[in-house]
Amino acid sequence: QQVGRAAERPVQLTVGHRVAAGGQPGQPKMRKSALPKWRLKRAVEYIDAHLAEAIGLEDVANAAGLTRMHFAAQFRAATGLRPHEYLLRRRIECAQQLLVDDEYSLLDAAQSAALNLPHSCGSGNCGACKARLLRGEIHYPNGAPLGLAAGETAEGLILMCQARALTDLSLETFDVQTADQARRKRLPCRIERAVPLSHDVMGLFLRLPIAEDFTFEPGQYIDVLLPGGRRRSFSIASPPHDARPLELHVRRVIGGEFTDRLFHEDTRSSLLTIEGPLGQFTYRRHAAVPLSAAPPPMLLIAGGTGIAPILSILRHVIENGIERDMRLFWGARSEADLYAHTTLEALSRRASSLRYSPVLSEAPSGWRGLTGWVHEAAFAGVDNLESYEVYAAGPPAMIAAIRAGYAARGNVTDRLYYDSFDYAPDTLERQRMSAAIRS
Repeated sequence: QQVGRAAERPVQLTVGHRVAAGGQPGQPKMRKSALPKWRLKRAVEYIDAHLAEAIGLEDVANAAGLTRMHFAAQFRAATGLRPHEYLLRRRIECAQQLLVDDEYSLLDAAQSAALNLPHSCGSGNCGACKARLLRGEIHYPNGAPLGLAAGETAEGLILMCQARALTDLSLETFDVQTADQARRKRLPCRIERAVPLSHDVMGLFLRLPIAEDFTFEPGQYIDVLLPGGRRRSFSIASPPHDARPLELHVRRVIGGEFTDRLFHEDTRSSLLTIEGPLGQFTYRRHAAVPLSAAPPPMLLIAGGTGIAPILSILRHVIENGIERDMRLFWGARSEADLYAHTTLEALSRRASSLRYSPVLSEAPSGWRGLTGWVHEAAFAGVDNLESYEVYAAGPPAMIAAIRAGYAARGNVTDRLYYDSFDYAPDTLERQRMSAAIRS
């Protein structure tokens, strides 16, 4: 894994990975199929020549002289791999290189090469994009990130979303997942309807192209693409089996380029461009097991619009008849902010395996439910926390508190999955400028 840097020149980056169990990557072995060897050779040569580029199935199919549909089936029959699986394995095997300007982070560089490394908030708060620095020097232009403890820094860990290279680097990344990368698409869509869910949350329902498949895992998110290369990330509230239209929960951000327009204009039938699915915050499937070895119970913690990906997971489990014991704690400031309360109560009545508890941080005198911080209520509300799979989604402060509280109770973090919601960097800058002007 190499990151190269020379003075006054772009940074040359290569990211290496630990290959997941299941075999080493390599050249495909030819099986008996209808795909001629010369067509397979053309496809493989095209893939190897474009490893550092964003290429699609249609590009490779054209190189092989076949239609997209026929090529995909025949390539898999010939090699045992889908085309995207072979592409990803070759990228991992060859530790592909790319050039990145000094202004870009290591995570930006990896994503521009279509490597889907673990990440979440993109602002240095959640700690999801940790990597180990084996050799070289980096710096953080925005200061030491909050998502990295002093002890972790001493152990050589860095946050790729904030780190820039100062010298040649060697990196070790963790928990690389390639499932969503294989299905990532950029699609046009129309706003079918926008429904106010509360005073500052809008339910946005997107109509996707009929001819395009859009496959995702419960818990993932999409990016809405804006002019100038800017993006806004929103978690998918729909479950995969009921995703047309695609449901998003959009919180209004004062001065927000996208949300201000959504809350103040009639956006029905407006055309958007989205990209996704994205993210490693997904429901973890468990193979069928005897009742004596049932899957672990699930503890789900949401703050604000963090209920969106949690709702996708809940509906997926319940509506597909998956047997899982689930405890849900949803935190909000006031009762008016519990915009999905009726939906969640209906789900808990439908599935006896789900117990739902709303938590208010600023509860009125007549409130009979839980009060305080949602993570504290969740940890106090379950016995044997170490036996649970924990799914958490919400603001960075909540995620940081959950991570700290979870570890303080002596739990290993391999069963803690989280998605940290934060403002896009250009939104934060716009808010700072606006505040400076007002002052």
